[in-house]
Order: sequence, then C-alpha cells, then structure tokens
Amino acid sequence: MTSIPKVPKVLDALIPLLFLIVLLIISIQVFGTDGLSGSSQIVLILSATVAGLIAVFRLGFTWETLQDGVVKSISSAMSSILILFLIGALAGTWLLSGIVPAMIYYGLLVLSPTIFLFAACFISGIVSTATGSSWTTVATVGVALLGIGKALGFEEGIIAGAIISGAYFGDKMSPLSDTTNLAPAMAGTDLFTHIRHMAKTTTPTMIITLILFLVIGFNYETAGNVADVQVISEVISSTFTITPWLFVVPLLVIVMIVRKVPALPALLAGALLGGVFALIFQPEIIARIVGEKGTFAYIGFKGVMMALFGEISIVTENALVNELLVTRGMAGMLNTIWLIVCAMVFGGIMEESGMLKVLAESIIRKVHRVGSLIASTAATCIFFNITTSDQYLAILVPGRMYADVYKKRGLKPENLSRTLEDSATVTSVLVPWNTCGATQASVLGVATFVYAPYCFFNIISPIMTILYGYLNIGINYYEKEEELA
Repeated sequence: MTSIPKVPKVLDALIPLLFLIVLLIISIQVFGTDGLSGSSQIVLILSATVAGLIAVFRLGFTWETLQDGVVKSISSAMSSILILFLIGALAGTWLLSGIVPAMIYYGLLVLSPTIFLFAACFISGIVSTATGSSWTTVATVGVALLGIGKALGFEEGIIAGAIISGAYFGDKMSPLSDTTNLAPAMAGTDLFTHIRHMAKTTTPTMIITLILFLVIGFNYETAGNVADVQVISEVISSTFTITPWLFVVPLLVIVMIVRKVPALPALLAGALLGGVFALIFQPEIIARIVGEKGTFAYIGFKGVMMALFGEISIVTENALVNELLVTRGMAGMLNTIWLIVCAMVFGGIMEESGMLKVLAESIIRKVHRVGSLIASTAATCIFFNITTSDQYLAILVPGRMYADVYKKRGLKPENLSRTLEDSATVTSVLVPWNTCGATQASVLGVATFVYAPYCFFNIISPIMTILYGYLNIGINYYEKEEELA
C-alpha cells in the first residue's frame, strides 16, 4: 500500500522559498551581475533540493512523483525555450543585415534639442525595441544621450529617467527581449498573445510618459548641438548600407504577427530573411566577419551561419557604436534557458508537492476581486525584486505561484503574463541593490534614487495594470467552453 502524502503547511512551503531568497541575496552580493552566468541557477537547484527533502521526508512524496512534476514543469516551458533560440538567431541576422543599425540610425534622426527629453525617451524606446535589451540601450545610446542632455542644461536624474523609461518600454514590448519571452512562459500563454495583450496597458502608459517629458522639456531653455548623436549616425551609415528597404523584413514579421502566424515559424522566417538581406545589402560586413578569403557562396554561408548560432561583433572607430553592434546569436540565450530550466525544476517540485498551492491560497483567501488578485500579483513581483535582487526571479516565482489561481478565477493566462511584466520587469531598475538598478546606476553614473523619481514609465506601469484590474478594463476571460476544455 502506498501512503497518501500529507498536505503541506504554509511553514513547509516557506522554508524552501526563504532559503531561495537568502541564498540569492548572498549570491548577488558575491557575484553581482554575473550571478545569471551560473550562480542563480545553482541557487535554484539547491532550493529545489530543500523543497524535495521536505516533500519526501516530511510530506511522504516519492522521488518518482516529484520527478514527474519536474519533467512536466520543464515541458511546459519548451515552446518558450525554442522561441528563445530563434530570437537569438534573429538578433544575429538582423544585426548582420543592417536592420537593427537602420532602426537606430533613423531613430536618432528624430532628435531635436527643443524636445530633448521626449526624444531621448522615444529614441531609447526604438533602440530597445530593436535590440530587445534595455541594458545595451542604456550602455550605448543612453550614455550618449546623457552627455548631450547635460550639455543642454538638464539635470542628470531626469535625463536618466527619460532614457530608462524608453529602454524599459522596449524591454517589455520587443519579441527579442528575454523577459518578454519569460513572462508568457511562466503564465502559460504564447509570445504574441502576450505582447498584444500587454499593449493595452503599455501603450497608454508610454503615451502618458512621453507627454510628461514633453511638458517638462518645454520648461527648459535648451541650447547646444547634437554632435555626439550625429557622430553615431555617421559611423553607422558609413559602416552599413542603410536603406528603407531593410524594414521590409520587420514589416513582414509584423504582418505575420497580426495575421496570428505562430511565433516559431514567424521568428524563423524573420531570422532567415535577415540572412538573405545580409547577403544582398551587407556583403562587405559579412566578409569582414568571416575574416578569410573564398567564394561569395562560401563567405555568405559561413557569415550567415555565424550570425545565427554564435557571437559576432562589428568593429568601427567609435567605441559606443562597437558596444551596440554585438550579438551572441543562439548561444547568447543559453544562460537564460539554463535559468528557466533550473526554475522549472524548483517550480515543478514546489507545485507537485502542493507547496505553491498552499502559498497561493494563503494569499488568495483575502482576495475576492479581479483587481485585488492583480494587485496582489504586482505586489508579490515587486517584493521579489526587492528581496531576491533579480527581475527574472520576480517573474519566475510569482508566475508559477499564480498560474492556477488565475485559471480558477476564469482569467486567461495573458492577464497574468501582462501583470508580471507590468510589475516585475519595470520595477527592477528602481531597486538600488537589484542587478538592474545597480547596473544602470553604474553605467550612467547616476544614483538609483536620483533617477528613480523620473522613471515615469516604470512607476506608472504597475499602477496602470492594477487600475485596469479594478476597473475591469482589458481583462480577458475564458469562455465556458474553454474552461471545460
């Protein structure tokens, strides 16, 4: 006779969670921003071990049962893992073909001293959407914009706030962003459904943010030039063949997204078309990347393949541009995928043993409305940003905790994924000891508490998603037939 496992108590569930939080705090202090290269993953495995020991020796679960839960948990994230691989490939060919540099080039052209803060936020949003990385945006274009803004007489805190607001807009909305892929993976929805649903709260938030910067900007007397930005534009245009024809590829991908083509074939098509456009428009860049002689077919094949699977960097005479023109292809996604798998191991044991359910139920007992549920989710994400110092874990753990709760309340998973992004992704940069806050403060040379009050997009986003919940605006519910399925 197989004994029936015990129902875990809240304390049972809190032990591995507290172990995770404490060990992550120590890990971040020791490894800093390098924690995602392996330390955080090991912490998740050790926390899963603690959860497994409690489940086996205290609650009476068998290892086979827990292992089945782990396999099921990892399987649920497989589609997102495949998407991450394709996104790495797409990022590689879009850089090699000049698509991303063209986006940056044309984005920089809209800069005007009279509307600098608005333009700084807008440009950062364009670059971040193109690259899928707020960190890269802040470290390259952001640094240049900060210098220009200071020369024009703006306070460095408000300049940094404009840059970060735009950068995190792109970090949320770009299909190239790892957090934009991570959130739907945790909630149980697909990438493009997540982006479309997230646009309902993100678009008005960004509009409000841009209006605020526009109003503030017109109260400053601006004078000076935009020589630094012009230099970046000139370097990009002299390095790549910049033409509007390059936008055919992203436009085709957008058309596929609008027509609801599944993410995997849409991204694969985008990556391969990027390779084709690289052969057409940037043969000299390909030859430079390959670094050896050969036929056009040989050089072209090798260059495109290198962009698809590995790291490529395009060297110019400008250091800032060099930092922007780097991509790691599929290989660059391995740490994120490693983190997802380790998180799924931890989440699988916690879920299979009933610990996540107990934690969620202890919170949900006091939640009776959709608005309260969304507010609780947002608060949990912010709590994890503060305590674990990592935006990925602020998405991962609450995502697993609340997934079943949303479904039982008749709420589709895109509601959860949107809330995760509206709270976890954007507030990470407002916490000085979070990896995001520490990195951006260091890169820009502006203290977190100095720029935080001006990060309007990051502050308004969680408020907007909570407001939508309480007003029941933009909430997707299951139909009865879907709930039964």
